Amino acid sequence: MPGAAVHISGLSKRYGDFKAVDDVSLSIEPGEFVTLLGLSGSGKTTTLMAVAGLIKPDKGTIRINDTDIVSLAPERRGLGVVFQNYALFPNMNVFDNIAFPLRMRKRSTQEIREAVGRVLEVVALEPFADRRITALSGGQQQRVALARALVFEPPVLLMDEPLGALDRSLRDQLQTEIKRIQREFGVTVIYVTHDQEEALALSDRIAVMSDGKIRQLGSPDEIYERPSSAFVAGFVGDSNRVAVRLGEARGELRVVKAEQAPELELLAGPAEGSASGAEALMIVRPEAIELSLERPQAERNAVEGQIEMREFLGASIRFTVSTPLGTMHVRKGRTVAAAALKPGATVWTSWRPSDGLIFPSAA
Repeated sequence: MPGAAVHISGLSKRYGDFKAVDDVSLSIEPGEFVTLLGLSGSGKTTTLMAVAGLIKPDKGTIRINDTDIVSLAPERRGLGVVFQNYALFPNMNVFDNIAFPLRMRKRSTQEIREAVGRVLEVVALEPFADRRITALSGGQQQRVALARALVFEPPVLLMDEPLGALDRSLRDQLQTEIKRIQREFGVTVIYVTHDQEEALALSDRIAVMSDGKIRQLGSPDEIYERPSSAFVAGFVGDSNRVAVRLGEARGELRVVKAEQAPELELLAGPAEGSASGAEALMIVRPEAIELSLERPQAERNAVEGQIEMREFLGASIRFTVSTPLGTMHVRKGRTVAAAALKPGATVWTSWRPSDGLIFPSAA
């Protein structure tokens, strides 16, 4: 099953005065897993439905390899689709649900038996071939829906919030399964979700969307570590936000002073094109902050504070610390040192200057 390239250019869709999709362009390589990530109303699902043929765009082109598919009916596009509700047939067993697209394509009985057998093996549902859909768990139904979408070997698989109805532990398990199956088949995937952790775990690239536009497109590492704006930094991952005023450049860094504590001089990442004295926003990830009882070495930003709250999260501990910069959230692994820190303790929060991301206040 060779995956196909997908090229979306100038895609737009309005509903009255509301711009659901606003001039979106996106190129996806064959076999790539690309996620459209955003909140409700960001344009991600409308974009996916336009590719599927279930929504007609007002303008723009959508090409699968070299074929423009905008004017094609959904059934003529040859794309696999998995929805959040799976849309399985409850009166059919697992085998017949998966075989349905092949029967619609007039495949022979032998071809159907072989193709369904192969895909049942891939999704680990061979023992359930004769079982009714209503007798399956949510996770098993999700795998049936995935198998049905893949059995006719589509070049592109579209997935709209397919794990949204499942609990967290099952979602984590099925994320691994979806990625494994996608790699095994080599199919190109366009995946829609509002769940940032899901997007980071699954994707080769992520398109962060809001107000019908793509705000940033990049690998999970790029999106998380080098966000293009304060919006992206705040939406993907947790963040501490501190209003600052920019000072002079110091090498590749900038001196900044917090609006709430101008007596503190801090160093942060570069703010290119912004003059000294300009207002800006400094963002620091909770996991980038260290906590210690003694002041750390001089090359780190250090601000004294008091622990207000300690939350045990299993694999990590989240601290809420009151500082002159405002409330800072810190996330640390379950170490002996972290476990010893209790509410009421006076601590030093510290972070590397390069971990302070600087954005214009209006970004």
